[in-house]
Amino acid sequence: MTIHLIKLCVGADRIDDLKSWQHTLLQRNKGTRLQGLVHHTTRMFPKRAEELKDGGSIYWVIAGQIQVRQPIVDLQEVTTNEGRKCRIVLEPGLILVNPTVKGPFQGWRYLKPEDAPGDLGSSAEGDDLPIRAELAELGLL
Repeated sequence: MTIHLIKLCVGADRIDDLKSWQHTLLQRNKGTRLQGLVHHTTRMFPKRAEELKDGGSIYWVIAGQIQVRQPIVDLQEVTTNEGRKCRIVLEPGLILVNPTVKGPFQGWRYLKPEDAPGDLGSSAEGDDLPIRAELAELGLL
C-alpha cells in the first residue's frame, strides 16, 4: 500500500525557491556519486519505507500551503558526522498540486493517499504563479 510524506520546505517562500535550491544541489553533485540525483536528507528514517517506495511522493509545504510534490525514487541510509540519516531520493521536477492550507509542524509526517491534494495536471517547470494560492482560496482553481 502506498503512503506519502509531507514536509515543510523551510526557507522557501515560492515554488521557484525550491526549484533553485534543487538546481544548486544538482550542480554541486556533479562529478560525485550523487550526480544527477535530487534528494533531501532528514534525521529520521521512515519506518514505512517500502510503502513510500511503492509510488509515494513527498508533498512540499511552501508558504503555509501544500503546493507541489515529487515522486520518491529511493530511501538510503547515510552516515554523516552527525550520525545516521535518511537520504530521500526524488524524481527531478516538481508536480503542481491543488494548493492546500497546512499549518506548521516539525520534521515530516505521513500522508495518506486519500488525504493528498490532487495534481493540477502540469509540471512546475514554468513560471511560479504566486496568485495561484489566492485563486484556490476563492475556489477558482
